[in-house]
Formats: sequence, structure tokens, C-alpha cells
Amino acid sequence: MPASKKGAKGRASTGTKAAASARKSGGGNAAPKKAATKKAATKKATPRKAPATRGARPVAVRPAGVAPAGTEGAGPLSITGLAPYEPKKGEPYMSDAQTEHFRKILLEWKRQLMEETERTVHHMQDEAANFPDPNDRATQEEEFSLELRTRDRERKLVKKINEALARIETGEYGYCEACGVEIGIRRLEARPTATLCIDCKTLDEIREKQMSAS
Repeated sequence: MPASKKGAKGRASTGTKAAASARKSGGGNAAPKKAATKKAATKKATPRKAPATRGARPVAVRPAGVAPAGTEGAGPLSITGLAPYEPKKGEPYMSDAQTEHFRKILLEWKRQLMEETERTVHHMQDEAANFPDPNDRATQEEEFSLELRTRDRERKLVKKINEALARIETGEYGYCEACGVEIGIRRLEARPTATLCIDCKTLDEIREKQMSAS
């Protein structure tokens, strides 16, 4: 074989080997690049979690329409705005200061009830109208009926207040009508018209339940 042909053949073989080596080296580098690209995409797609707040406490929300604690069922003492009576050391039960305290409660309570009654009368006089619509007339009559029932209960309460004021004048206020023991300052402040001690009142309620059941 001539020397020129052998040289050309050697150069062709060397070029073919170099190309194959280049392809192998290029293919080996391509795989890590793809893997790195997938890892980067995974990192970007992962959402970050919001940092947890340490020491945070849930805020208690009071439902609408619910009164604050300690204001439900306000008694006559709260309605009249008078402070609870604090007896002095060695002070006798139903002293002059105590009877004056309860007299103020009863008179103020009675005054407020009388004002409410007058307000209801004026309201019914002002709002009274002959509505052509039967539904409107029925609504007004129901409203007036409810107000009259409320005022009737208050009228009976005013009568009890007058009786309590009369017992203060005779010196019988603050003592149980059934057994004669002291009713107690705190019970009287919660119910100034009370005529029975807590024990006699409990027995009276038990007897009423037994009679109603029979």
C-alpha cells in the first residue's frame, strides 16, 4: 500500500476516535446538568411555610347579644344605683341606718316603676291609631297587650313595695313572717320585698310544687 494512502487512513481513524470520545464526554456532562435542573425546579416549586408565631394566644370573642359577665340579672340594688350596705362591727340588726338604707331602695325602686308606667300610658296614647291594614292592627294590639301585662306585674310589685314600706314604719321589716328569724341584709338587698327567710321560702316553694302536682 502506498504511504499516502496509509497516512490518510490513519488520519481518518484518528478523527473518528476523537469524535467518539467527544460524544462520550459530552453525553456524560449532559446528565448531571439535567439532574441539577430538576433539583432547582423542585426547590422553586416547594412553597415556604409561614413562620409559627410563638406565644400567641387565641382571642376570645364574645358572641353578639351576650352580656358581659357579672351584669346578668341585676337586682333592685343595681337598678337604684345604691351601694351595698356594710354593717359596722357590733351594729344591731335593722338599726336606724339599715332601715333607712332599705327605705331608700324601696322608694327609688317605686319611683322608677311609676315613671315607667306613665311612659307606657303616654306611648299608648301617642301611638294609638286605627290602621286600615288588619296585619298592622294585629301587630299594634299585640304590642299593647304585652306592655299592659308588663305594667300589671309592675303594679303588683308596687303594691308589695308599699307593704314593705309599711313594715319599716311598724318595725317588722327584715323579719320572717313565718318563723320570726332575721331574713338577712344580703337577701333583702336582692329582694327588698321579701317576707320570708330563705328556709321558710324554700319550704313554701316545695309545698306549692306538691300541691300543683297533686
